[in-house]
Amino acid sequence: MDVNAGSKPFRATSVRCLIAATAHSTGKTEIRMLVPATPLFTRIATLTVAVSLVFAAPNIALAQDADAPAPAAEAPPAPLDPDAVIGQVAGQDITNRDIDFALADLQEQLGQVPQGQRRVAALMALVDIRLLAAKAEAEGVGEDAVFQRRMQFQRNRALHNNLFTTEVVGSVTDEEVRARYDSEISARPPENEVRARHILVETEDAAKDVITELDGGADFATLAAERSTGPSGPNGGDLGYFTRGRMVPEFEAAAFELNAGDYSKEPVQTQFGWHVILVEDSRPVQPPAFEQVAPQIRSGLLRERYFELLQSLRGETDVEIIDPALAEAYDAATASRDPSLQQQ
Repeated sequence: MDVNAGSKPFRATSVRCLIAATAHSTGKTEIRMLVPATPLFTRIATLTVAVSLVFAAPNIALAQDADAPAPAAEAPPAPLDPDAVIGQVAGQDITNRDIDFALADLQEQLGQVPQGQRRVAALMALVDIRLLAAKAEAEGVGEDAVFQRRMQFQRNRALHNNLFTTEVVGSVTDEEVRARYDSEISARPPENEVRARHILVETEDAAKDVITELDGGADFATLAAERSTGPSGPNGGDLGYFTRGRMVPEFEAAAFELNAGDYSKEPVQTQFGWHVILVEDSRPVQPPAFEQVAPQIRSGLLRERYFELLQSLRGETDVEIIDPALAEAYDAATASRDPSLQQQ
């Protein structure tokens, strides 16, 4: 195997190849990649520094050459054995599963890396992690009490996420989502919406003059464009469709009392001035399509299932908050986010 210094590409001609690059200060640490050499490895030298920066500054996006041609479309790769060993660092195995962990954890940082190069970038990140971790371990960092406390937090968080995935996310089925949608739609009371226009003026007398002109056959949209002081005036006073609760009470009451095609025979006063209202259409409100709201319904079911699990575990476990102020705030916050506790 030949390795060129600097940013020049290197060639790997053996299935068992020793990878080194000037961006790595590996010293005597041996890094072995147990994978066949491919043309993709010629890009490793240029990716090394970028991936290293991911860990030096996690918010730095990996750079791409804007002038580089787009990679040709490739056939989907064959499934990989997650436990297959594809490399070693100082005798410790790196498996496909380890790379999958890195890919999942580095989604944001690797987002700008071309899809075909992300696996290599993740592999390089793993090597960087192993190298620095080995040095930290040798220096006794792992024995520090604060570090161990942080590791316990990370372990608890990982266990929490794993259980949430298996017992909460995995428990909500497509059939449950559909059933919840059907039950909520059937429980909704019938509701109408109206499409209206209005002419807003400053005085009652001005509104009465508008009504007189309308009684004489004037076009409502034309009068709105000429007389209305509201922002919808240039559009002929068109307010579109709206349901109850969307307009100020006085305007809403007058609009929903009118039949389609009728305009108000008396001026309607609100906090904005005096209105003349035309209702152009009235129709039943159509429920949202299942596909449109299915994600929100699933999220609601996940929330319910999560709180059910938490409530069950709280009943089996002693939870004591020593600080009085924090205890009070914790109890209030727990009750406010848990619908089942709000009913108690």
